[in-house]
Amino acid sequence: MNPSLRSLAKTLVGLLLLAITGLLFYTKLFIPKHSYRTIHPMRGEMNLSVFGIATVEAKTLYPVGSTYGGKLLAVLKDQGETVRQGELIARIDPVDLPDQIAQARAHLQSLRFNLQAARKDLESLKAQLKLAQIVFARYQKLSPKGYAPESEYDKAQANLRSVQAQIAAKEAEIEALKAQESEARLNIDALQKRLSRFEIHAPVNGLVVHRDAQPSQTVAPQQPILTIVRPRDVWVSATIDEALSQKLRPGEPSTIRLRSRPGAPLAGKVARIEPQSDPVTEERIVEVAFDKLPRPFYLKEQAEVTIQTGKLKNAIILPKKALQHGGVWIDRNGRAHFVKVKALAVQGNKVAVESLKGNETILLPDPHKKPLSEGTRVYR
Repeated sequence: MNPSLRSLAKTLVGLLLLAITGLLFYTKLFIPKHSYRTIHPMRGEMNLSVFGIATVEAKTLYPVGSTYGGKLLAVLKDQGETVRQGELIARIDPVDLPDQIAQARAHLQSLRFNLQAARKDLESLKAQLKLAQIVFARYQKLSPKGYAPESEYDKAQANLRSVQAQIAAKEAEIEALKAQESEARLNIDALQKRLSRFEIHAPVNGLVVHRDAQPSQTVAPQQPILTIVRPRDVWVSATIDEALSQKLRPGEPSTIRLRSRPGAPLAGKVARIEPQSDPVTEERIVEVAFDKLPRPFYLKEQAEVTIQTGKLKNAIILPKKALQHGGVWIDRNGRAHFVKVKALAVQGNKVAVESLKGNETILLPDPHKKPLSEGTRVYR
């Protein structure tokens, strides 16, 4: 073959290979790297909500103890058991208090016997008084006429005064005995009341959540023996960002998901928003009450709370992955343009935004492709 023709053939083959390589690069690498999935915004409704991590707590806990310390004779309830208001739940050794009550009762009985005897003595003295008055009246009539000696008159008068004095003394004795009897009764009542405080009763209907002491243990006054919670006081305490908590109001419907039953959401309502925030975490505590408390329940269990704060109607809704750096990329005549938008609400993997007309073509950024930039040529 002519050398010039051979050289031309080689050149043509090289150009053909170069063209094929360029075409392959363009169709297999360049175009895919500049091709992006696109979507069109949808209009619809979206619930506005606030999310927070929570723990199961109680509005009020009742640590039950005794006014007096001593040795625990019995603890009649355990953790997880229900109690009724007024039910006996523990007893403390009263030591010698029952003996003191028995002694006080014996003293009261003695006073009553003495009072009964004094009243009988008073009745006898009153009978003697009547006789003395009759005798004295007789001598009072006879003595001035000389029919009775002066000495008999004086004797009758002295006897009358003696009986009157004895009656006055006996009446005073009876009053003293009555006062002692009343004091003895009050003393017994006080001892019995004190004895009753060595028996500990449930202050409310509820559930024992903690047993703080055991039988034979010596407890101090007011030391907790059992801790009780009322089921109606159980709620979840959620930490919510300060910026989001401004939207919350008591009574707003909520969804509670307990860690022990994530697939069984529970309905609730905002019960209280604490007025003080944590200056470090910039969070606020929001308590959410159960509409129907699950049984069994566990204090300190972790939970997730979603609080419904309202509903957006006719909102522009996009996939959450379309939103980047506070905006979205749109395809305008084959070129990428970044548009700032305001996120109004997030629900799952969707976001509601404003600042879009609703007829734009939205580009979905892909980490495996060339990053989008203003004016980038895009292909579909």
